Amino acid sequence: MSDEPNPTTTPGWEELIADAGEVAAEYRERGWEVLVLEPIDVTPVERGDRSGLDVTITESVYVRLEDIVADEAVAVGDAEVYYRPSEGGDRRFALIVERDERSETAVVVPVAYAFPEARDVFERALRESDFRIHVRPEDAAEWIVFSHGDPSLFLEERDRRAWDVD
Repeated sequence: MSDEPNPTTTPGWEELIADAGEVAAEYRERGWEVLVLEPIDVTPVERGDRSGLDVTITESVYVRLEDIVADEAVAVGDAEVYYRPSEGGDRRFALIVERDERSETAVVVPVAYAFPEARDVFERALRESDFRIHVRPEDAAEWIVFSHGDPSLFLEERDRRAWDVD
C-alpha cells in the first residue's frame, strides 16, 4: 500500500475535475450529450475475471449512466484518454472520454490511482491488451464496464519501463 492519501482527495484531483468540466463544455458546444462522472473513490481491483479500476459514483449519477448505455441508439466504443503526467510521485491522473460518435454521446470519467497499488492491474492489462474501468454505484454490487485495448494510454513511460510485459 502507498502512504499517499486517496488520490481523489488531493489538489491534483480537483484540477482533474475542473478539466473534466472544460472537456465536457467543449463537447456540448459541438452538440454532444455529455455526462460527467465525479467519482467518490477510484480503486484498483483484481478479483477473478474482474480487473481494472473500480470507479464509485453516486446512485443518482449511476442511474443516468445506465440510461445512456441502455439506449439502443448509443454504442460507446471509442475513447479519448487525456493522461496527466505525475510530478514525481506515485499518483497518476487521467481523464477518459467514453464516446459514441454516431449518437454524439460522451461520458467523461476522471480517474486517479497510486501506481504501486495498481501495478498488478496494469501488468495484467498490458499482457491481455485490455484495461477496464468498472463504474458502480456507492452501495451496490452492480457495475458498468468500459474496456480499453491500449492500457499504455494510462501509464507514464517510466511506468511502462518498470517491467517487461510481452
